[in-house]
Amino acid sequence: MNIGLCGIGPEDARPACLAGWRFIPFRILSGAESVRYTLVSSIPSLTAMDFDAISRNRLPELLCQAPKAELHIHIEGSLEPELIFKLAQRNGVELAYPSVDALRAAYAFSDLQSFLDIYYAGASVLLQEQDFVDMAWAYFERAAVDHVVHAELFFDPQTHIARGVDIGVVIRGLHQACQRAQSELGISASLILCFLRHLSEDDALATLEAALPFCELFIGVGLDSSERGHPPEKFARVFARARELGLKLVAHAGEEGPPAYIESSLDGLKVQRIDHGVRCVESAALLKRLAAERMPLTVCPLSNIKLRVFRTMTEHSLPALLEAGLCVTINSDDPAYFGGYLNDNFIAVFDALPQLGAREAYQLLRNSFEASFVSDEAKAKWIAQLDAVFSAAS
Repeated sequence: MNIGLCGIGPEDARPACLAGWRFIPFRILSGAESVRYTLVSSIPSLTAMDFDAISRNRLPELLCQAPKAELHIHIEGSLEPELIFKLAQRNGVELAYPSVDALRAAYAFSDLQSFLDIYYAGASVLLQEQDFVDMAWAYFERAAVDHVVHAELFFDPQTHIARGVDIGVVIRGLHQACQRAQSELGISASLILCFLRHLSEDDALATLEAALPFCELFIGVGLDSSERGHPPEKFARVFARARELGLKLVAHAGEEGPPAYIESSLDGLKVQRIDHGVRCVESAALLKRLAAERMPLTVCPLSNIKLRVFRTMTEHSLPALLEAGLCVTINSDDPAYFGGYLNDNFIAVFDALPQLGAREAYQLLRNSFEASFVSDEAKAKWIAQLDAVFSAAS
């Protein structure tokens, strides 16, 4: 269990049992020596931030400048039309669209499946290791502009294996880009291998086994693609195998599928995060459970509108999820197709939902670190940076 601890008093008055823990000062309360400290080695901790002092008109700038983590990004879904055409020319791939504009104009989706059809067509240009490096690096450059300090990238090896691309080519290329992001941009990054749920579990098992020679290059497995008609329990064996290997476990559930798919992901697959999960509001019992277990949801607002999970952003369930106390995070999903990267999603949410203010902005940003698969030390470092941004604004 993670606990937070605050204390008021001079630094040298800390209990001896807490020697060695790192404390962050939050606000001077009275006098030169009276300071509020929070134990940031545990997540979540308490804060004395004065959110009411931050006006809503300052939120766009604050949201853009604040450090943040992205936990739901399909790297193939960051492949912009310009890069698709560049790679197609480099690899001699003939596209069905005559121009960048024609391809972008085709991004009119009626549901998840209509999106996936063009998504897989776009991925056809990815053939060489350098293609995967270039694709991921283009995302990292955009992420740096959005002040993303940590990203956990989903990738779909089955999409590429089916075209004769070796899984090692995929993983090595993406890993190379992750290393470059750390060294050149200061962005921490890791990979999560996703199984395509419209394919069989045997195919997923074979994919996992094929990836084992590269298992030190990715941290977990996920479940994506068409949700309807493909319940999570279909993949119970492959997730059990991944759990035996010590991999992190996540799954898409409750986007187009019912709340029962979220429950199946929790109980059958033993996942540590739910990707999307927005339909949990349809079940009061599930909503209460997710809050009690502090189960993260990686919500993707612009994606939800583009794929018609909600008609408009004003109808999004995000405020209800926050009000229920869930660990909600904001992410971009497939930004090249859905009209926005991470900051675009934040801005769209706060533009459309005036009931959300600085407190909710801070919570969403903080949740992104709490829900990430990094050490408590790394979380504490980034949360301290986040606190500094909001403290300055207040």
